[in-house]
Amino acid sequence: MLTIDAKIREKKGKSFSRKLRMQNKFPAILYGLNKIPISLVLDHNTVFNLQKKTDFYQKKLFLLIQGKEYIVKVQSVQRHPFKLKLLHIDFLYV
Repeated sequence: MLTIDAKIREKKGKSFSRKLRMQNKFPAILYGLNKIPISLVLDHNTVFNLQKKTDFYQKKLFLLIQGKEYIVKVQSVQRHPFKLKLLHIDFLYV
C-alpha cells in the first residue's frame, strides 16, 4: 500500500490555504464513519508523484498523522485548471 505523511492543519480559510500552496504544500481533509473530520496539510511534490499511479485512486492508502496510521481511500481531488498542481484532496476512512 502507498503511504502518505500528513500533518494536522491548525488554521483554516482561503488565505491560509494560499500561504500553504506558496510553500509547496496543500490542504486536505479526512472524514467519514461518523468520526470527527481532520483537516490536514500534505506535501505537494510527494502526493503529486504518488497520484500518477493508478493504485492511488483504486486501492486503500496509509495516511500517517502524528504517528498514527489510518487506512483511507481517495474520495475526490481538486486540481488547478491549467497548471499541474493539486489544490485539495478529500480522504474517506475505510
